Amino acid sequence: MAKKKPASSSGNDGGGDAPAKASPYLVLARKYRPATFGDLIGQDAMVRTLRNAFAADRIAQGYMLTGVRGVGKTTTARILSRALNYQTDTIDRPTFDMPVYGRHCAEIMEGRHPDVLEMDAASNTGVDNMREIIESARYRPLVARYKVYLIDEVHMLSKGAFNALLKTLEEPPEHVKFIFATTEVRKVPVTVLSRTQRFDLRRVGVPALVEHFRKIVANEGASAEDDALALIARAAEGSVRDGLSLLDQALAMGAGGVHAEPVRAMLGLADRGRIFDLLEQLMSGAAGEALEALSQLHRDGAEPAQILSDLAEAVHVTTRAKTLGAAGAGEGLSAEERSRAAALGERLSVAILARAWQVLLKGLEEVARAPDPSAAAEMVLIRLAFTADLPTPDEIIKTLGGGSVAAGGRAARPAPEKRQPAGSPVDALDDEPAEDSDYDEQGEALEALAPPTTTVPMLRSFAEVVDLAGVRREAKLKVHLEEHVSLVKFDPAGSVELHLLSGAPKELANELREKLNEWTGKRWMVAVSKTPGQPPLGQVQREREAAEIRDLQSHPAVAAVLQQFPEAQITSVRPLPARDTDDTATG
Repeated sequence: MAKKKPASSSGNDGGGDAPAKASPYLVLARKYRPATFGDLIGQDAMVRTLRNAFAADRIAQGYMLTGVRGVGKTTTARILSRALNYQTDTIDRPTFDMPVYGRHCAEIMEGRHPDVLEMDAASNTGVDNMREIIESARYRPLVARYKVYLIDEVHMLSKGAFNALLKTLEEPPEHVKFIFATTEVRKVPVTVLSRTQRFDLRRVGVPALVEHFRKIVANEGASAEDDALALIARAAEGSVRDGLSLLDQALAMGAGGVHAEPVRAMLGLADRGRIFDLLEQLMSGAAGEALEALSQLHRDGAEPAQILSDLAEAVHVTTRAKTLGAAGAGEGLSAEERSRAAALGERLSVAILARAWQVLLKGLEEVARAPDPSAAAEMVLIRLAFTADLPTPDEIIKTLGGGSVAAGGRAARPAPEKRQPAGSPVDALDDEPAEDSDYDEQGEALEALAPPTTTVPMLRSFAEVVDLAGVRREAKLKVHLEEHVSLVKFDPAGSVELHLLSGAPKELANELREKLNEWTGKRWMVAVSKTPGQPPLGQVQREREAAEIRDLQSHPAVAAVLQQFPEAQITSVRPLPARDTDDTATG
């Protein structure tokens, strides 16, 4: 059999010698289809693993290739089939490096080799199709070294078809190899996955795609702007085939040149500079200017959903720039875009950016459902503009603690006026007017426990909050605060941050906030944190008591008593009452 010339990045389609007459036009996705492992971009982990496997002759009987559409699953399967059946005048073994086409390479890459059987599982889903494979697998290949079964979209096979294939897949004849490709690997039974080597083909990054497109444009004798290639690479979302299809369209539109503005119009994207302008208007609360900018973008051809999506991307880029610096803003951004993202990140807090992100995500859902997407997008921008100047949680805490006016012109609500009859320490805690009747026994007990002051209690620590709950006879709340709460932060000005442990009710923070507001006469903020803080007070108390008992047991006198009474135990330690100085003097 005559040798075929390999497909290359210069435009060869992988067949034999070019005919004399003009061949039909091949789209870029087919024209620049990889023919060797070295041509694959962005799949270094898989290529390295297969290289080592071929070198060590550790070739599996089945492979599972997964990944998004257009990332190269079928192409990789054909390259792998070519490597398994590689044969030239000097090489007759499975080979990873294939500098020239062998006897079977052209037919395999074109999908017409008799021993490399390609099947689409979407149209061959039944048990009978698998039985045909099982029956034909018994026979040796016609001309090649291995009979390779390449099943695309394997997840669409029926349960019965998978079961029929299992035995042959686990113990195939030595001349049979299976290569599966799927975009939905979670739908493939684990019994099949366990019998194959799985390779997850990664999305190709924007820089790698841009470099790949730049080489193709040069081979096509055209020119391209870097910003235009970056737009195409981002729109491809990691898919090489999608990116090449867009590049093909951009070359046709630009008549030999790929420029940013035509590409942006082709993709229906808004100018990123105008998107940053719109974001700055929204973050400054200029709702009217933002609506006018939205209308202008819509008149220029940008869809409302796409504008919101671009705004969300700008918020994400700005947040990355604030967190990681301008260099970490993201891939495929120009220097100007990085600079604008960094400058905007310096002005805005992470809390405001996170809130804008949530508003835009919710807005995208509303635009998709709304009968008039333009009106829905306008309402989203109005909402975002009027929430941009709302105070962040830490500003709210400071405002409530200090009584100043909150951001956005909203004043903190004043604390409720307390009614405190003079000389009534109990009523200073209860916030209730004194009665003419005498105290009952409970009132006398509370009076004995209450601090001798007519002012509201000043809580200087979380332990005092727990003690106050005991004074107020909130036994259940006191137990929860002692045993089921980890203190993260306490600010006497009026804020508490807690981490709820196992056993704590979900409404504990709200209950504590309401009680503190009632007991102290000022507004408190009680927040719940996902990060644990200090150990619970009850645990600390028990550990302290256990340490005191251990210290007492080591005392010689106590040790002597315990030795005389082996069954005796120390259950608690109480401090001695303070002795009167007069008694000490008369000693």
